[in-house]
Amino acid sequence: MTREIEIRAFSAPDAAAVRELFIQVNRLLAPEHMVEAFESYIARSLAEEIDRLADYYSSRNGGFWVAVDDDEIVGMFGLEASGEHAMELRRMYVAPGLRRAGIGQQMLAFAEHECRRRNRLRLQLSTSELQKDALALYRNAGYESIREEIADAASNKTVGGGVRRYHFAKSL
Repeated sequence: MTREIEIRAFSAPDAAAVRELFIQVNRLLAPEHMVEAFESYIARSLAEEIDRLADYYSSRNGGFWVAVDDDEIVGMFGLEASGEHAMELRRMYVAPGLRRAGIGQQMLAFAEHECRRRNRLRLQLSTSELQKDALALYRNAGYESIREEIADAASNKTVGGGVRRYHFAKSL
């Protein structure tokens, strides 16, 4: 059953809930042998991106949105320009207790619509081998695999540590 949600632009009062969702999801993703690496990744991502979402995404010709159900943030995602006619989907997370309720599909459809609205007719994204549901979502939504890599170096886009990353794209 699909849960109906509202998707709206991120605003300053959302910051604490977005921060908490980011931390919660990434801690749940961390394999036991990578807890320390994930904690470093979380800290770096908070400092470089999550704690300054509006500035981060506006400086990249993008935006950040939240999915809301009964005044509770249940999902989030960002878009940043990744070329003249493309955007990259970033930080798409759904609250763990509400997964498989269609929230991710609704956010992805919104992101695709937003790309078309901005005349960016290609949406790119990446996710890790640790995010099985996300891999299935993107494949089922028509995203084509463009490359795989083993991420050794950490950044605000990957935890590193030898985790396999999958890169996808879709023409809109």
